[in-house]
Amino acid sequence: MAIESINPATGEVVKTFEPHTAEEVNEKIAAADKAFQGWRNVSFEERAGHMHRQADILDKEAAHYGRIISLEMGKPLKEAVAEVKKCALACRYYAVHAADFMQDEEIETKASRSLIAFEPLGVVLAVMPWNFPFWQAYRFLAPALMAGNVGLLKHASNVPQCALAIEEIVRKAGFPDNVFQTLLIASEEVNAVIAHPLVQAVTLTGSEGAGSKVGGQAGREIKKTVLELGGSDAFIVLEDADLDKAAEVGVKSRMVNTGQSCIAAKRFIVVESVADAFLEKMKVRMARLKTGDPLTDDCDYGPLARKDLAVDLEKQVQQSVAQGAEVVLDGGRDGNDSAYFKPMILKDVKPGMPAYEEELFGPVAAVMVVKDEAEAIKVANDSRYGLGGAVWTQDKDRGLRVARQVETGAMFVNELVHSSPEMPFGGIKKSGYGRELSYLGIREFVNQKSIWVA
Repeated sequence: MAIESINPATGEVVKTFEPHTAEEVNEKIAAADKAFQGWRNVSFEERAGHMHRQADILDKEAAHYGRIISLEMGKPLKEAVAEVKKCALACRYYAVHAADFMQDEEIETKASRSLIAFEPLGVVLAVMPWNFPFWQAYRFLAPALMAGNVGLLKHASNVPQCALAIEEIVRKAGFPDNVFQTLLIASEEVNAVIAHPLVQAVTLTGSEGAGSKVGGQAGREIKKTVLELGGSDAFIVLEDADLDKAAEVGVKSRMVNTGQSCIAAKRFIVVESVADAFLEKMKVRMARLKTGDPLTDDCDYGPLARKDLAVDLEKQVQQSVAQGAEVVLDGGRDGNDSAYFKPMILKDVKPGMPAYEEELFGPVAAVMVVKDEAEAIKVANDSRYGLGGAVWTQDKDRGLRVARQVETGAMFVNELVHSSPEMPFGGIKKSGYGRELSYLGIREFVNQKSIWVA
């Protein structure tokens, strides 16, 4: 069955691609392993040269590749271009720092010398999502290749052009053949790739369900995994917060990528003494946002990436309202055949409602009013997810204290939750395990070998 690239803004089928056959996939895996035998011995200096060239291509052609992102999954063009340029940052970061991150670590023991060596594993499969189709892939690609591994990318089925574009960029940057390849295959074919004896590890960014399946298969094969899964980030507003700034950043965080971000603010937990004021400021700002053609500069948010995603989000909202949630800002789907979904704010969100229990992957803010800081922390932790979160207070020491008590992989004090090459990224609980980025990320897919010299 052909793989279709569909513009979610228009419903138009832009391109179709023939999927790789099982025989072609096996050939690509074998080619990747062969490439690894040479790439693992290439110097960090030479690897960095390729990586810097890749960064230059991403910067120079950001508008071109950003347009592909926008056409394929509906991201506003200005956000798509910024995403491509962020990938260049990751490439440069690991080009500069990988050699230091992978240096032998000397350990003091009774031996004449003892050390930990960091050695690449080999062929690593990356199963990536559509919401940040370049950035998610490059979070894996840059550290993995600089560590001496080789990569196979199984991208989301609705972004085949993005997947092939990334392979093209790697090739244009002069990396050796087959160091990074795209597999155009269906999700149900991933297990066979994981089971292949030449594939050493797998990383997945995606839903909780997808993570469970991939993690289970990798576990049966006894292969290393990193899983970055869903999130329902708490955005805590305490009574001493700068409400204007909190509302401004809160709306930005909820609406990034039209709300389709694992680390978007989703649960707004607000102390009751400032709840009405904060909610009004948030409502005014969210209502001002404009939609339209994602390829225009005047578009603040685009369609969701697929029509079925808008349908699913609508059901979650309707069920939450039926269970007692109050609609503060009305919006929702723009017609039965549309992937567009206007921003919404729900108040009085309670346990048992989809807006409380589930991840809302789209522009719907769920507001929960609490008595005080202690209750805010309790509600923040009352989630099966633990990816990111934020707390707003003008007392930075208080913010740090609260941040330490919230059960997530990352907490931000008075700042938009985001990923950056310097800091580790990943979650706990049902948000997954393992870390991407920073020195921790490059060490996920290496053999941390103990060497003892008597």
